[in-house]
Amino acid sequence: MDRDRLTAFTDGVIAVIITIMVLELKAPHGTSLSALLEQWPSFLSYVLSFIYVGIYWNNHHHFFQLTPEVNGAILWANLHLLFWLSLVPFATGWVGEAGFAAGPAAAYGAVLFMCAIAFFVMERVIVAAQGESSPLKQAVGVDVKGKLSPFVYLSGVALAFYMPAISYALYALVAAVWLVPDRRVEKVVAKRD
Repeated sequence: MDRDRLTAFTDGVIAVIITIMVLELKAPHGTSLSALLEQWPSFLSYVLSFIYVGIYWNNHHHFFQLTPEVNGAILWANLHLLFWLSLVPFATGWVGEAGFAAGPAAAYGAVLFMCAIAFFVMERVIVAAQGESSPLKQAVGVDVKGKLSPFVYLSGVALAFYMPAISYALYALVAAVWLVPDRRVEKVVAKRD
């Protein structure tokens, strides 16, 4: 099966996820700058979630540069990832409305954790489908960021009930680490071309 149908579907779902998140942002009820500043939790949660969804979209694009064909297992692994990504707008909205309370902080981290797990599962399924000479396996290598991120999310979930601000700092830290461009896949693609 060709990968283009899978990537086009994924692009569409991610576009819908981003659209839902931005539609959840509500205009202030007043006309002053202070009315706008009251919306900062919603806006900040939107920015962080937008960055996360963008990171997943970018990395998905890179993975499928090295995956010319997909099978049923890859399709299901991709749907598993999209399921968890589709919960990001819900978690984002709850965080924005609750003003960074403990429950939403934990739920947000749990969704991020499951997105990371789903992405890791998809990576492993692709590598298994490609066999021992997997170009994706070669590109990803040890994948320290991918293996450490879920533990940071779980730490954030646990800390959410005691110090929600620290949880959000951890989630932002992981996003910042993933924003640093990773050229591993691009190097492998360049070697193949």
